[in-house]
Amino acid sequence: MSASFRPDIEGLRALAVAGVIAFHFGFTGLPGGFTGVDIFFVISGYLITRHLLAEITETGRLDLWRFYARRARRLLPASLFVILATLVAGAFILSPEEQSLYSKGAMFASAYMINLWLIRWSFDYFAADATTNPFIHFWSLSVEEQFYLAWPALLLLAAWLRPGKRGAILVIGLAGLVSFAVCAWLTTMAQPWAFYFSPLRAWEFAAGGLATMVPQTFWRERPQLAAPLAWLGLALIAGAYLSFTEDAPFPGFMALMPVAGTVLLLLAGAAGVRNGPSAVLALPPLQWVGKLSYSLYLWHWPVIVYASMLVPELSPLERLGCLALTLALSVFTYHVIENPIRRSGWLMASAARALVPAVLLTGTGVAAAYANARLAVSDLDPQQRSIAVSAARPSTARAAGCILSYETVTPKACVFGNKDAGRSIALFGDSHADHWSTPLIEAAEKNDTKVVTWLKSGCRASRLTVWATKLKRNYTECDQWRAQSIRQIIAARPNLVVISEIALVSLDKMSAGTQAPKSQDTDGRAGLHATLTAFSQAGLKVAVIRDVPFNDDHVDTCVSRALWRGQRPSLCDQKRADAANDSSAAIERDIVRAVPGASYIDLTNQFCDAKTCHVFINGKIAYRDQHHLATPFAETLEPAVEKAVVERVVRR
Repeated sequence: MSASFRPDIEGLRALAVAGVIAFHFGFTGLPGGFTGVDIFFVISGYLITRHLLAEITETGRLDLWRFYARRARRLLPASLFVILATLVAGAFILSPEEQSLYSKGAMFASAYMINLWLIRWSFDYFAADATTNPFIHFWSLSVEEQFYLAWPALLLLAAWLRPGKRGAILVIGLAGLVSFAVCAWLTTMAQPWAFYFSPLRAWEFAAGGLATMVPQTFWRERPQLAAPLAWLGLALIAGAYLSFTEDAPFPGFMALMPVAGTVLLLLAGAAGVRNGPSAVLALPPLQWVGKLSYSLYLWHWPVIVYASMLVPELSPLERLGCLALTLALSVFTYHVIENPIRRSGWLMASAARALVPAVLLTGTGVAAAYANARLAVSDLDPQQRSIAVSAARPSTARAAGCILSYETVTPKACVFGNKDAGRSIALFGDSHADHWSTPLIEAAEKNDTKVVTWLKSGCRASRLTVWATKLKRNYTECDQWRAQSIRQIIAARPNLVVISEIALVSLDKMSAGTQAPKSQDTDGRAGLHATLTAFSQAGLKVAVIRDVPFNDDHVDTCVSRALWRGQRPSLCDQKRADAANDSSAAIERDIVRAVPGASYIDLTNQFCDAKTCHVFINGKIAYRDQHHLATPFAETLEPAVEKAVVERVVRR
């Protein structure tokens, strides 16, 4: 074992991976376990900065090829092995469409760029559920690899500007300060950028790097500080693990807690004191877990994701079984792949011997993932292909770019049909208004009536400030957009305003476990009444289309898996009592009918009978996910929409 080996750092790795696994495995006692990733970032910044600065100090230069060769030996073989194994397992568990989608994730993971792919995914309102992506955890490894590419250049710049620690402190400190400032700002404005984009996580690596600058003389003069700092550091990490939730505005200022805790523990360990928390972190069980931490991190997520697909409601005992499987796979990977390759004398002999295979391994992972994505959907049966088309095809309004993003506050009115038509219908609301745009526009065009849309993702027409899960904060942009849209609609004087929006009951289901306010029914009813009254007092007629049933599962995935396994799509149907929200709809109906000029349109019989809400109707899948209509099915509702909505305008 190297003389520079720090058992406290090995223990910190164990603490970090334990938090992440506990969080992902659903052990609710540690809701902030995801901050274990931040601990890893600080440790990496500490170790890499210490190593690179020592080399610069001793030789005046950096052997970058040797540095990257070590990183390649350490990381690439085990990660590629897990990626390929996860792809193979997916061939038996995932539907062809899922295999195709997640193989793209494997492709980006192999190239250590999945964090950039996930930024785009996070801002796509209609993207598949990321929690079922078995490769999503590779985002942190991508951030680390990108850090390894940039950090040596930064330290060389520091040495060129001012040799010694002062130059490094200046450059690292400035880079960290800028990174943190932008990260904190974007956490409240565009959280996925702050979370996944490596330059905005650089401050965490910088914090570890700055920790290496504290001289040993400081500790020789103040040895009594080590234990209190270590206890404080451990308390900060424990506080983050116990109090944070995944819906918190993270990283931002909140990430300071686990980052500061890790820095304090690293500083205390550097003092050479081997009591208190340092002694705890050096305990044999933590040392064993720390050695396995990389393999444990690689394996734990695909294990729990696939297990949850096979057994949707995992019991605590089954989750422990998943943990045992993760441990077994990690032990195998560590002893058979990770450690032997990292310590291979032949590979260590020269940088080229490690880097050439590293490039080949990366290319192999990318090629295998790409091939799997293409092969998975190359021979789909007609029903499977129709589901894929249904899920991918946008509504008429969305295809025209008429449903606004979260950040946009200025309304965009889109006109469909004959612009000179004497009659007009305004369609107003969120994506649950948008999915009616296809049949409504078709029916209106048949009756020489134009449709003008005012649509925004996640923004209800009712005057109610909602929590935006994707933004992890109150959706203030929605409030601004709504107020402007109502004014524009009133000024446009349409013959009928059509409103549809996600039901509050469905919104509560979607935001379960988040910081979104619960039991918004009272405020929601008042908000609906306020919006309807604004139109009514302006002399406009309003029709409110009842929201569609809400399904527990992503319907496209559920039906696709069922057909692929030779099962009936009806297995994905829901009890009407669970999906249709009849009692809430009855209250909503009364609110609407109490407003002069407002009417309530209920098309639930197109989906549900007295007991069951169906998801596969007349050979077509009804939904693209849990609660948005699939466009090909929405087209079949044109006659019902024409009769219920358009004829109200034509016959007036």
